[in-house]
Amino acid sequence: MAKPMPAVFFGHGNPMNALQDNDYTRGWAAIGREVPRPKSILSISAHWYIPGTSVTAMPAPRTIHDFGGFPPELYKIVYPASGDPALADRVQALLAPMSVNADRAWGLDHGTWTVLRHVFPRADIPVVQLSIDERKPSEYHFEVGKRLAPLRDEGVLVVGSGNLVHNLHAYAWGRQTTEPFEWAVRFEDKARELLLAGDDGPLIAYGTLGSDADLSIPTPDHYLPLLYVIALRREGDPVRFPVEGVDGGSVSMLSVRIG
Repeated sequence: MAKPMPAVFFGHGNPMNALQDNDYTRGWAAIGREVPRPKSILSISAHWYIPGTSVTAMPAPRTIHDFGGFPPELYKIVYPASGDPALADRVQALLAPMSVNADRAWGLDHGTWTVLRHVFPRADIPVVQLSIDERKPSEYHFEVGKRLAPLRDEGVLVVGSGNLVHNLHAYAWGRQTTEPFEWAVRFEDKARELLLAGDDGPLIAYGTLGSDADLSIPTPDHYLPLLYVIALRREGDPVRFPVEGVDGGSVSMLSVRIG
């Protein structure tokens, strides 16, 4: 039996990473070289956060430039990966009897393509996105992730894309100060400790982790993709942090690899 595919949570950060050669993007590229070549990719992105569950089901998803105020060259990037309607059908089957809409309008948002552009630069692996239902609590998202576990045995690389710490109000926009805030460091350190211990409970009920969590996760959209990834962990799976760093003082770029 083939070894299960790993699962990876990416801290995607600033969309400009799509254009840049830096420690983060080089780390993403290294992940692409190290993981077994997937049959397809299922991405759970912070930027498809909607009132419901949908899965992209088109054969050729568009590249979505869902941001503003960036240089023109960023808007010219196209990530021409194909879709995988068969994988979309499989996701619907795994999540049944949940209502999962087969979406043919969304595509690949920047939480997905700005990272995958470095991980798999040839865009030759089909990509499907699964939305995050904004109406549901964190426990629900962890349970949805668990139901996707068979995909690891089917050659599918499940990725979550968000940021463990994501506070844009505190972000050093255009300022020279880049030292991470103490609360961001403390929360990231605590999360690492829990991840290495396999203690998922406090990570799911992150609201119980105090004021550092409140500052690190002012909204759940960028945090929840992590729960989908850790839900796929099996006994004996190693947990690694292949990319590290805090951008702008308040955005953790930590990547978490399971398996």
